[in-house]
Amino acid sequence: MTAAPATLVWFARHEMTLAWREAIAVMTGGRRTRGIVLAIVLAIVFFFLHLMAYGLLAPWASQAIAPDKPTLVLLTGGGLLFWSVMLSQSLESVTRVYYARADLDLILSSPASSRRLFAVRTAAVALSSSLLSCLLASPMIDMLVVLDGPHRLAAYPTLAALGALSTAIAVAITITLFRTVGPKRTRLVAQIVAALVGAGFVIGIQAAAILYYGSFSRFSLFQSAEVVAAAPDIASPLWLAARAGMGDLTALGLLAAIGFGALALAIALTASGYGRHAIAATGLSHIRNRRRPAARSFRFASQRAVLRAKEWRLLQRDPWLLSQTLMQILYLLPPALMLWINYGDHAGAYIVVVPVLVMAAGQLAGGLAWLAISGEDAHDLVVTAPVAPRAVLTAKIEAVLAIIAVVLTPMLLLLALSSVPMALVTAACATLAAGSATTIQLWFRVVAKRSMFRRRQVASRAATLTEAFASILWAGTSAIWAAGSWLAIATAILALGVLGLARLLAPRR
Repeated sequence: MTAAPATLVWFARHEMTLAWREAIAVMTGGRRTRGIVLAIVLAIVFFFLHLMAYGLLAPWASQAIAPDKPTLVLLTGGGLLFWSVMLSQSLESVTRVYYARADLDLILSSPASSRRLFAVRTAAVALSSSLLSCLLASPMIDMLVVLDGPHRLAAYPTLAALGALSTAIAVAITITLFRTVGPKRTRLVAQIVAALVGAGFVIGIQAAAILYYGSFSRFSLFQSAEVVAAAPDIASPLWLAARAGMGDLTALGLLAAIGFGALALAIALTASGYGRHAIAATGLSHIRNRRRPAARSFRFASQRAVLRAKEWRLLQRDPWLLSQTLMQILYLLPPALMLWINYGDHAGAYIVVVPVLVMAAGQLAGGLAWLAISGEDAHDLVVTAPVAPRAVLTAKIEAVLAIIAVVLTPMLLLLALSSVPMALVTAACATLAAGSATTIQLWFRVVAKRSMFRRRQVASRAATLTEAFASILWAGTSAIWAAGSWLAIATAILALGVLGLARLLAPRR
């Protein structure tokens, strides 16, 4: 039976179709064989994740998990870490509802109700957030069900309620930004807020663990006797989500009422303005064209300098780059704090901090290199310009590596204050990691749009895997080198071997 056009069911079916097509495109790149291989790999990974979860939870479950104060503190603290990431993803997804859907002009110009469209798309954000959270947490939950009983299945509806609550808060934040800073700045501010929410709580907990325990472990803080003693009594409403996840049906019902009620209220209060805000957001390109040109005098520069400036300007103008890279930069703050706390102490701190910096350099360089090399929206214009292709690629590489240098230089200076040799080790391995990621993206470059950044892994699994393994191996090399072992030579050789494998797998041009 076909649903009537423009009804809630019709819009829901439309959204499900688009979501399914996007998921298939992301996972398979349109190739059925790749989808079958991916399904097999995911099944194997999922199985081993369940085995790991069993090994972690078996000793805890053997002691009879009870809703006592230490358990509630641990579950609530870990849940807050998880929920902050959910809220960050929901905020970015809700913002994309206004800015990033190409069918808005068609639907909003039709006689269909924009309120229904907004209700369905907001519910889709909540559903996708909840499903992703349930998928990530499923190994732990499933093993708790096996070890402690079926009442642990209550964790799934708990995550669904928390996903609905995070979506409601994201809608409220987005609408507030539209009304305070306007549609022109909402996307930028929302990305900053999403990054701060997603990384802020995690970084804060990690900073507290470093300050009080000298450890990167976030859960050491929740397990400390001081935090447990200072926490509220077990009857406090603060433990509502933890109790619901442990199988308390009364707490689960109350949490579900709060989460889904907040989502319904947010949709009811903000749906009427969806069409207006969406039209304002999609019309920003016309607004930009009416701006007065900046009064800048013409300056002579070399060809390479102009090309580098062009790449930096394009990266600066990328509408979604901030949310894609800001969290990676924010996660460098805990290593900086650990360096500050352990200033002059050569015991163990470098072995933790140095590989984190190297890994961050590799990941950041990989994303920026894809945007600069493959995500060139003016590809036809560039290849027909009277500029040598080698000069264009050289400028792109220099632009990417310059950004990595700007990001890492403060950390290297801080590290040099504590140990110059460790700063040199970090600089060398970070350069190798960033250079490896950029080189792999150069070998596997494709002609793609910047809007495909989130799907860049689909272009080549070989590029994705070799880039990841190269960054991991360079990070391992830096850690072993920082420990003063000659085994760093072995991991460096493995990293070079991964680069050689990537060159063999890269398409010939």
